[in-house]
Amino acid sequence: MTLESTPVLPATPVAERRPLVRSHHGDEVVDDYEWLRDREDPAVIAHLEAENAYADARLAGLEPLREAIYGEIKSRTKETDLSVPSREGDWWYFSRTQEGKQYARHCRAPIAGADDWTPPKLEGEVPGEQILLDDDVEAAGHDFYSLGSFDVSPDGRLLLWAVDTVGDERYVLHVKDLDTGEALPDVIEGTMPGALFDADGSGIYYTTCDEAWRPDSVWLHTLGGDGEDERLFTEPDERYWVGVGMSRSRRYVEIGVGSKITSESLLLDTQHPEAGFRLVWPRVEGVEYTVEHAVLDGRDRLLILHNDGAEDFELVAVDPAEPRGARDVLLPSTPGVRLEEVDAFERFVAVSYREGGLARVGLLTPSGIDEIRFDEPLFTAGIGSNPEWAQPTIRVGYGSLITPSTVFDLDTVTGSRTVLKQQPVLGGYEPGAYREHREWATAEDGTRVPISIVGRADLMESRRAAPMLLYGYGSYEASIDPAFSIARLSLLDRGVLFAIAHVRGGGEMGRHWYEQGKTLTKRNTFTDFVACARHLVAEGWTSPAHLVAEGASAGGLLMGAVANLAPDLFAGIHAGVPFVDPLTSILDPSLPLTVIEWDEWGDPLHDPEVYAYMKSYSPVENIGHHPYPRLLATTSLNDTRVLYVEPAKWVARLREVGADVLLKTEMSAGHGGVSGRYAAWKERAFELAWILDVLGLAR
Repeated sequence: MTLESTPVLPATPVAERRPLVRSHHGDEVVDDYEWLRDREDPAVIAHLEAENAYADARLAGLEPLREAIYGEIKSRTKETDLSVPSREGDWWYFSRTQEGKQYARHCRAPIAGADDWTPPKLEGEVPGEQILLDDDVEAAGHDFYSLGSFDVSPDGRLLLWAVDTVGDERYVLHVKDLDTGEALPDVIEGTMPGALFDADGSGIYYTTCDEAWRPDSVWLHTLGGDGEDERLFTEPDERYWVGVGMSRSRRYVEIGVGSKITSESLLLDTQHPEAGFRLVWPRVEGVEYTVEHAVLDGRDRLLILHNDGAEDFELVAVDPAEPRGARDVLLPSTPGVRLEEVDAFERFVAVSYREGGLARVGLLTPSGIDEIRFDEPLFTAGIGSNPEWAQPTIRVGYGSLITPSTVFDLDTVTGSRTVLKQQPVLGGYEPGAYREHREWATAEDGTRVPISIVGRADLMESRRAAPMLLYGYGSYEASIDPAFSIARLSLLDRGVLFAIAHVRGGGEMGRHWYEQGKTLTKRNTFTDFVACARHLVAEGWTSPAHLVAEGASAGGLLMGAVANLAPDLFAGIHAGVPFVDPLTSILDPSLPLTVIEWDEWGDPLHDPEVYAYMKSYSPVENIGHHPYPRLLATTSLNDTRVLYVEPAKWVARLREVGADVLLKTEMSAGHGGVSGRYAAWKERAFELAWILDVLGLAR
């Protein structure tokens, strides 16, 4: 018995049918619900509000559980806290959170001297502390708030920041004098995240997007100038986006251009700006590369991480004056070792990579990579905030499914580690009360698919069937790493196991893992997830009556697909901001980001094979007349990445076949959901309460 009940329920919302014929490659499809795309139509908003009212009424009985879970998240979180300070120039920069406040305050304090590399203690007020920006002040009067750019000029005198108060990921940029607190008249609207000061602090580099929300242009704004901003670069190819950044050495400004499968970089030498931006390597279809400035053996070098004939990437060094000349191979491509990122410093080079399905970090040596090792079977590690070129240490982040996020500085000469902070978990959290484990499922084609599992020690050791939440994503080579979550404890402590299916389409096992789960091999993502669920049932970890699946965005597509492929395997499925009408979206190049996505999904507009393949798995187009598990779709009205119309149409179609499905729409949020930490905790409590109700654990 579940608690999803209330004495009086409103009528189940039924979307009006307004047939629209879609015709491509000789195939005609009648879409009854495309009209829901027009958010200016009052009937659309009325329908979404009716769905919200219906979901609220259906789930009213879960309110005590939601409040309990919210209270648990809140009580376990150190609400008044301080991030580990990072040194940049003559200052330590950090953020503070305060009990009762939704957002952070961004602060700094002066260093003690040139050789001061020890961060201030994380207790009380830091000597000389200054508040640079208070996000709660910026967010006042707005239902949504997001900080997209934050940078301080090289002399430490000016601050730029950019905010989005709508949720559409377009930011208004501001500048102020940190000595006087005075706001400068330099206000730039419509910027994308990542704006920064130029080398001497006299100007600002920023990017803007086209009508399809594609970042396509790089600009230079001169502070105090009365003329128009200078457009430095525009990318006309709709498959590519642009960005701008500064090397850690501050020697080079980089304009990066990239599609899903191809990249290109242009560099401006700040010591010789008159030469302008120079191309590093010209773009070649299917070749990706990144560029990092380094000094090796006393010589300026460009470190280029690329996949030109190297599936899992290769690291080479080239002469900045002749980047297309001789390449010195520093790390050859090694199957199963996916090189992901390089961070160069004055005296050492750090490498981020994946091996055995885990994210790892090491230091570059003449013989290869000296790995920074950890003693847990499952973990995730990555480079932290390291803005200083001359720093003698490197900051590393580490954690696991049972180890809270831990930040330490590594002495690159002695190898000693100084733990600076571990994520506080209040209320007596004991990692020894939990266990983590790696399983391997066998996919339809014989491929072994890793699964990460965490749960209470008694349940993990007894191996008796238990309630389980199985999470998946599987797109864009994004990896879902085995990391810690405070909110997840509310499931684990109630006897629920949590598992991650590391399906193809992600990047956990190397580039081939991604290649085997995209375009015309996308179905592997879905069948891998089903194989993982079947394996967990067969091995006695859980049962279909006690298994809930969850995924968001492209992982929401995964949820919609498995609901059609194997509805009998799951008691419930939560699809967050789900990409469940992919064919309609990818067919329309006028929609935000569509053309960019063709390298990931294929181009169904011009290729009939891609059209037929996408139609074969699109959740909206493959809904069957069979029983479905309980379904929850959550979305946001202002989402520009996966439009609200996709889950709205999906829910309408599911209702036609009698599915028990709820739709919850945040009416003032974007792709990442609501803003503010307390609001986000409430949102997660809503989802976890529903999951527990499906699992029969709501009481």
